[in-house]
Parts: sequence; C-alpha cells; structure tokens
Amino acid sequence: MEIKEKLADQAYRKLEEMIVTLKLRPGSILSEPDLCERLEIGRTPVREALQRLSTDRLISIQPRRAMIVSEVSASEMLRVLEVRRPLELLIGELAANRADEQERASLERVAAEIAKAAEDHDVDEFMRADKRFDIILGEASRNHYAFKSCMPLQSMSRRFWYYYQGQSELNTSAQMHRAMMLAIASGEVEKVKSTITEFMDYLETAVRKVL
Repeated sequence: MEIKEKLADQAYRKLEEMIVTLKLRPGSILSEPDLCERLEIGRTPVREALQRLSTDRLISIQPRRAMIVSEVSASEMLRVLEVRRPLELLIGELAANRADEQERASLERVAAEIAKAAEDHDVDEFMRADKRFDIILGEASRNHYAFKSCMPLQSMSRRFWYYYQGQSELNTSAQMHRAMMLAIASGEVEKVKSTITEFMDYLETAVRKVL
C-alpha cells in the first residue's frame, strides 16, 4: 500500500511539472498507456495521479474517458488569484511564526537556488525551485488545510506565468520570490505580508495585461 501511494505521488509530481512547463500542452489529449510508458510507472498510480490533476483543474476528464490538458484562461486565473491571495498571506504569516530552524535554513537555500536559476536563464529549474518553496512554506505553516487548498492554485499560477511570461520575467519573479523566502526565514511577519502582497499584485497585473 505504501509503495502504491509513493508511486502515485511520483506520477502526480512528474505530470504536474510536465503540464506546468508545457511539455504537455493545453488542449493535448492524454493517453494512460502512453503516460505509463513515458513515466515508467504502472497504470493504477498514473490513474490516481490523473484523478488528482482533474480535481486540481489541470486536466479535464470528458465523457467516455477522454482526458485533455486544460486550457490556460486569464479570466479563470483572476478567480484563482482572488482565493490564492488570502491563503498565501495566511500561510506566509503562519510559516514565519512556526517554521523550525531546519525549515528556515531550507528557505534560505531555495532562495539561493531560485536566484541561481534566474542567473542561468533556466526557467524549468526556476519552476522546480518555486515548487520546493511552496512545499517548505506549506509544511512550515503547520496548517494542512490551507496548504492543500493552495497547492492547485499555485500550480495553475505557475503554468500561467510560464505560458505568458517565462524567460522575459525570470529575474523580476526570482527577486520577489527571494524576498518572500528570506522574510519568512527571518520571521519578519510584516515584511512577509508586504512581499507576498507585492508578488500577488504582480501576478494580478500580469493577468490583466493578457485580458
């Protein structure tokens, strides 16, 4: 049972990254056998991962079991950000207060990694570092409900950013992420709130430009 859950998590993580980084393009029709072969993971864990991705609205499961990667929608992204903003502020404040020394050190390490990815113009590694940040932040908040609620919103936001901005906004986004991480690591709650608010404003402005 533990092996199955581990493989399902593995399949989910890999598929989520492929969707966010557009290796699986919006509108693509997915095939379970093809994905199993590509991931080298069995059908049951892949199916579980696809169900989670459907719940996260990254894929759509149509009648007769057709599976399609969801389109990138600016109007939907505005609704995502309406919910994500207060959750991020809550999670950030909780993490600043509750993170242990190991988590604070991890945030400082990932801040350096995300800056290095921007320096190297490596968008995919930037996205992986951003995902690591979200996971550390969520765990440090000690609030499973807020963390789990925010995760799919973060995935949708990353994909939107990758789709419309990516390389052109890499340095700007890296600087904002680094500022958020270091504020949380140092436990500066007011600075956490201001850096998260600045970042969410940045995302909302980017979405409105697309509209």
